Amino acid sequence: MTAITKKKRHSRETVQDRILDTAFYLIVGIFMIVCLYPVWFTIVASVSSSAAVNSGRMLLLPVGFQLKGYTFVFSDTRILTGYTNTIMYTVSGTLLGLSCSLAAGYALSRKDLPGRNLIMMLFVFTMYFGGGLIPTYLVTKSLGLINTRAVLIIRGCISVYNIILIRTFFQSNLPDEMHEAATIDGCGNMRFFLQFAIPLSKAIVAVIALYLAVGYWNSYYTALVYTTDSKLKPLQLYIREMLMQSNSTVDYEDPELASQYNQMMQGVKYAVIVAATLPVMCIYPFLQKYFVQGVMIGSVKG
Repeated sequence: MTAITKKKRHSRETVQDRILDTAFYLIVGIFMIVCLYPVWFTIVASVSSSAAVNSGRMLLLPVGFQLKGYTFVFSDTRILTGYTNTIMYTVSGTLLGLSCSLAAGYALSRKDLPGRNLIMMLFVFTMYFGGGLIPTYLVTKSLGLINTRAVLIIRGCISVYNIILIRTFFQSNLPDEMHEAATIDGCGNMRFFLQFAIPLSKAIVAVIALYLAVGYWNSYYTALVYTTDSKLKPLQLYIREMLMQSNSTVDYEDPELASQYNQMMQGVKYAVIVAATLPVMCIYPFLQKYFVQGVMIGSVKG
């Protein structure tokens, strides 16, 4: 950009434009701080002295650096078991959910699918009306899925919202002319789906994979309701138990020992939160560019 072009651009900017830009950046900056500070506080508190955290002396930087919380967390075999189970459920559920959602979204995007409007209406109906917990539990029990890993993978792998996103993506990004040309060359729906639709859908695949993975990683309610075997519990359920334990006080005969234990559990609370969220925070930056593309699906027409 030449100096003349810059001069022309700046000359067109009025005082009101500059005030508006300044106010916009100020609002965005405040919003960013409000969103990021709790995350930063949790990370810093997990490596700070519990006494400093409880007294309010720790605000931005660690005070009394220590790793007792992480030592306690990762010395607990339940956490390792929970990590293994959660990784298994997340990977399996994400792959299953992607396969089913992509197939359903592609099928519903095809105008030649008989009764697709009725099928879509029935799908949308389930978004607003459900049988409730007790009927769902009875159906799950009748299928023999109670206390199995399958129930933790199958439940939650399909979302009507995800299917609608995928259907909209295929309708907006796969022209009918492409399908007609492939059909003339002898390409069927299955081959077109696998060799054309999927390779051209990296953005929506990344978005749905992120939705599913985060959902499985954070899920604990399904395991709480449908499992009692401790070997099947995911990480979040163990974390829930540890957080409940950290929020309860323990009475020892020695008041000083009781105080030290309760302070340590406060540090454990922050450490276990960081340990649970860190993997997702590490994966998200690699999917961010696809996520931005995916969430803009259907926003611009023409």
